[in-house]
Amino acid sequence: MEPDFWRSRWQNAQLGFHLPFVHPILERHLPGFDLPAGARIFVPLCGKTRDIGWLLAQGHEVVGAELSELAVGQLFEELDVEPTIDDWKGGRRWHHGGLTVFQGDIFALPAGALGRVDLVYDRAALVALPEPMRKTYVAKVLALSGEAPQLLITFEYDPREMDGPPFPVLPDELHRLYDGAYTLTELSRKDVIAHQARFREAGVTRFMEVAWRLERVEAAV
Repeated sequence: MEPDFWRSRWQNAQLGFHLPFVHPILERHLPGFDLPAGARIFVPLCGKTRDIGWLLAQGHEVVGAELSELAVGQLFEELDVEPTIDDWKGGRRWHHGGLTVFQGDIFALPAGALGRVDLVYDRAALVALPEPMRKTYVAKVLALSGEAPQLLITFEYDPREMDGPPFPVLPDELHRLYDGAYTLTELSRKDVIAHQARFREAGVTRFMEVAWRLERVEAAV
């Protein structure tokens, strides 16, 4: 899971994690967060997801973080906009209108780099990381997003049948990662093995897609 692994996936167009449509979970559950007009949404490890264009069309601002320069270039190309590009210490910052993407190492982003964050939308980030990296990732996102709630998508399947990425992240692990900072509410759960050809062909029998709402725990007075 070194950076070159993901760069190679993009270079070779091995993009099984990329959806050619807006994620139904985002469309279904975003209204429940009752965000104000112009809310700023952080999408970690964003790739070139079409969810970003949809969020912009809803009148929101989006700030993303993505390792692959190829992915970020394709994102702006598919949005048909010309970004301004400048450097930051971990890579390059791409910006146009309500969209900013920090291309480079998300773990190099300093607290405060993103500005205000009203929601974190984690559709393919936590599940892309092997278990030893997840605690560090969660701490980084918390430092970057402050008090922001999260819409999180995870997967559940038997790793004895096949290993990821994407990796299974079960509820017990989520509570270990987030309890104390967030309350977790399960929003939906669906077996999507019919749409996961690579896993199905490998013999995976059950592939659950689970949506979670994370709300910051109120600090004790």
